Amino acid sequence: MDYDESIEKEISDVESQDKTGESDENFADLLEKSDNLNTRLSPGQKVRAKVISISGDVVYIDLGGKSEGAVNLSEFTDEDGTVNVKEGDDIEAVFQSVKDGIRMLTTLSNGYPLIKLNAIYDAYNAGLPVDGEVRRELKGGFEISVGGVRCFCPFSHIDLKGGREGGIYLGRTFPFKVLEYENNGRNIIVSRRVLLEQEKRALVEKLKETLHTGMELTGTVTSIQKFGAFVDIGGIEALIPASEISWIRTVNPGDVLAVGQEVLAKVINLDWDNNRLTLSTKALQPDPWSNVGDRYLVDSRIKGTIVRLTGFGAFVNLEPGIDGLIHISNLGAGRHINHPKEVVEVGQEVEVYVREVDSGKKKISLSIQPKIDPVKIVLPAIGELFDGTVEKVMPYGIFMKIADGLSGLIPNSEMGTPGGTDHKSMFPPGKEMKVVVIEVDTKNSKVRLSRKAVKEKEVREDYDKYANSGSKADGSTGGFGSLGEILKAKLEEKKLAG
Repeated sequence: MDYDESIEKEISDVESQDKTGESDENFADLLEKSDNLNTRLSPGQKVRAKVISISGDVVYIDLGGKSEGAVNLSEFTDEDGTVNVKEGDDIEAVFQSVKDGIRMLTTLSNGYPLIKLNAIYDAYNAGLPVDGEVRRELKGGFEISVGGVRCFCPFSHIDLKGGREGGIYLGRTFPFKVLEYENNGRNIIVSRRVLLEQEKRALVEKLKETLHTGMELTGTVTSIQKFGAFVDIGGIEALIPASEISWIRTVNPGDVLAVGQEVLAKVINLDWDNNRLTLSTKALQPDPWSNVGDRYLVDSRIKGTIVRLTGFGAFVNLEPGIDGLIHISNLGAGRHINHPKEVVEVGQEVEVYVREVDSGKKKISLSIQPKIDPVKIVLPAIGELFDGTVEKVMPYGIFMKIADGLSGLIPNSEMGTPGGTDHKSMFPPGKEMKVVVIEVDTKNSKVRLSRKAVKEKEVREDYDKYANSGSKADGSTGGFGSLGEILKAKLEEKKLAG
């Protein structure tokens, strides 16, 4: 007998009772009651009912009147066998079908308890978080179990970094926000990042009131990169750049710090617009440059190790945090070199001389050779005669070396050669000649020379010798004519030619 037949029988029985006087209820009241009971349930329709009994593997619920429904007890039993339902409980169920005259219902939807799906749906509508366990990694994200309901969290929403270290989350439980709830719970997407961002904003606002540049604080290293280390300072991360970890310039962050390590650091920059906080552990260490001038005296000889080569020189590590530079001009021991690698190599231990120390700019100038004082140059007097050597021939004249560290220029007009003479072929570098100093610039240590004045000087000296050689008392020239007049004429000729 199905449900409709039972209703009709109940109505027939009521009519019989009414005729025999066995019932005080009139037929109209019973007919109205039977109409309510006879309301058909559609598959998938939700009902709310009270548990009236539990028998065997079935939970019976009251559907109104004398109508009952049945739900499998397994839907209320945990994995450990605990039954989570009792008589008198109100439950929500979904009508499935009629089996053997019994209305069968279920508290599951898509295989999950309605009560759990409803809780997730209510949290979705209210914007409230739900607790979920990270079960396993899937393509594009993670499977999250929220009360046994399977949800999905994309990699980009598991943390603030986009799930780069997703493996550390497996098996752990976190709060999540429900971003999407579709198809009656078939598609549920959750996010942990949204909640972390909300927490971070709240923390930033709080830290803005307390943090300031220069203060010292304690944090925990969360990750180490080539460019530095990230440190958790109470819910938000700050960066210690590699250059701020130690005074050692080439330090590797991983050689000094480790994930999980607690560090004391100083706040050196706060960029709230971009939420960038910069810390320094180096700032709390003694500055090795503070008294460097006392330890590295000019002209002293010290040992160091070549740590870096550049086109302009070689850097030498003298102690942790202290590097000096040997400029390329101080590497060749007097000879020209094109690159420091021609003389030294990284890792090589060298003995160097201190040339200059600038603690303010944190610079130490070094040299392979000791400092040599420059030769003091004594400028000549005008009219002084020298035996010089050609250094270089230029279009406007010839440079001559006339003494150690001293050179001068013979302008073309002082060469005493005809116009158009090829001085390069006539006076190649290294050729010797006599020159006379005709001008001295003491301010700029420049000397102007003359070749043609040498002949004039020689003629004048010959004349002076003749004039003072003891000529006859009567003024006779001894039959050779007036040599004085000849010499005088020659000098005048030279002056006119100049």
